[in-house]
Amino acid sequence: MSKQFNRRKFLIYSSATIGSSVLLKACANDSPTATDSPSATNTGSDTIKVGILHSLSGTMAISERSVVDAEQLAIKEINSAGGILGKQIQAIVEDGASNWDTFREKATKLIDQDQTSVIFGCWTSASRKNVKPVFESKDHMLWYPVQYEGQECSKNIFYTGAAPNQQIEPSVDWMLKNKGKEFFLVGSDYVFPRTANTIIKAQLEALGGTTVGEDYLPLGNVEVTPIISKIRQALPNGGVIYNTLNGDSNVAFFKQLRGAGLTPEKYPSMSVSIAEEEVKAIGVEYLQGHYAAWNYFQTVDTPANQKFVAAFKQEYGADRVINDPMEAAYIAVYLWKQAVEKAGTTDLAQVRAAAYGQTIDAPEGKVTMTANNHLSKIVRIGQVRQDGLFDIVYATPAPVEPIPWNQFVKETQGFGCDWSDPAKGGKYKQV
Repeated sequence: MSKQFNRRKFLIYSSATIGSSVLLKACANDSPTATDSPSATNTGSDTIKVGILHSLSGTMAISERSVVDAEQLAIKEINSAGGILGKQIQAIVEDGASNWDTFREKATKLIDQDQTSVIFGCWTSASRKNVKPVFESKDHMLWYPVQYEGQECSKNIFYTGAAPNQQIEPSVDWMLKNKGKEFFLVGSDYVFPRTANTIIKAQLEALGGTTVGEDYLPLGNVEVTPIISKIRQALPNGGVIYNTLNGDSNVAFFKQLRGAGLTPEKYPSMSVSIAEEEVKAIGVEYLQGHYAAWNYFQTVDTPANQKFVAAFKQEYGADRVINDPMEAAYIAVYLWKQAVEKAGTTDLAQVRAAAYGQTIDAPEGKVTMTANNHLSKIVRIGQVRQDGLFDIVYATPAPVEPIPWNQFVKETQGFGCDWSDPAKGGKYKQV
């Protein structure tokens, strides 16, 4: 039912976009200036147009469709409360189709033809890396809602998911202390898993752990049998499996892992791209007992989260679940709203400056946008339980400040990012 609803919404938005695109095409400019920027165009209309760019088809649709639902819920709530600066938000949704070239093409369209004031989108680092030059060349703005590998700090991207020191590093540390010192690393073959595993290997070496094996699958590939065999050979007596697979590969991986008898009691896995939505899609019988590290779980016990969960289920159905990227996407819309209201305009430069210091009592707890375009966030580790949700087995007592440039990797040790100071910018050597 929910998929039909999403599909229907997508067709409605796409149809609306075709008409407006034809009218605006003659006025499109490949390199907008300050006076013909999208924000300036939106200022004179009754609506503020925003872009939503995720995979609604292809291997990543399993995760990204629900992120769109969360962003649409935030927009609906804001519009119901009166909108922003007296205007309603109009969302234009585009399908990146799990294809990174398509992401770049659709980002360009949303900026040049649709004249959107901001874009919320992407999941994989491959998609983000492909659209990043578009946003930087046009000096536009992307709010990116998914945890990632760091080693990046763009002025034009606000990152509302975790930096590595807010997910990967604490999860490695927790597994080392509680589950074993021998790690086998398995991931999809693209930038996030490979960079994440570079960080993990450096961290294990520094903290006394051992990387006993490492293997990758092309994104969407389900031929996991060779990896299962390698894990069994490298960890004959059990050990930690650190999982950075994305998309449909996880379905085959966890089913065959369980089928091979590699259970979480002896082979506990830590995942950083498996959450409530993926557990439901894969099957809880294959994941119960395994671990994941996020900043948000649906089981977070706060009034703000209870309100968020109730609103989401009322909108999309009682059987729906909520995961970290969905929550990070939801609060991204609200943080952008607050920045626009503080700036008093949708002008991109003024909104960017106003975003620094924005704080919100989010479902995950208090978050604050820092000058390196990342959020301070509480770190949590959860264990999959019988109903498909997570028991939270660890949480930091306070939000953790984000560190985009990794301090375990020699090439980036000592570097920081500060976009509030033009002399420092995206990468500067800290004293």
